[in-house]
Amino acid sequence: MAGNPRNGRPYRRLTILQRALGLPCWICGREIDYTLTGYAAQRSRWAFTLDHALPLTRGGDLLDPANARSAHRRCNSARGNRTVQPQTRASRRW
Repeated sequence: MAGNPRNGRPYRRLTILQRALGLPCWICGREIDYTLTGYAAQRSRWAFTLDHALPLTRGGDLLDPANARSAHRRCNSARGNRTVQPQTRASRRW
C-alpha cells in the first residue's frame, strides 16, 4: 500500500529548500513569516506553504523544483487548483 507522497523525504526536502530561499508569496507579493513553525504555522494564515504553479490535479509534478512556489497558507487555499491567480477586487465600485 502506497503512503502519502507528501510525507516522504523527497517532498520534505523540496519544502526545506523552498523555505530556505525566503521568497515572498508568489500570489500576493507580500512577505511570508518564515519564523512560524510547528503548531503556530498550522494555525496562521500568513505562514509558509509550498504551492505548485501547475496544480497537481491539472498534471503538475509534486516533486519538480521548477513547479514549486512559496505562498501564504491563505493565498494557497484561496487559489485552489486554478492555474491563474484569483482576481482582486477594486476598493470602490466603478
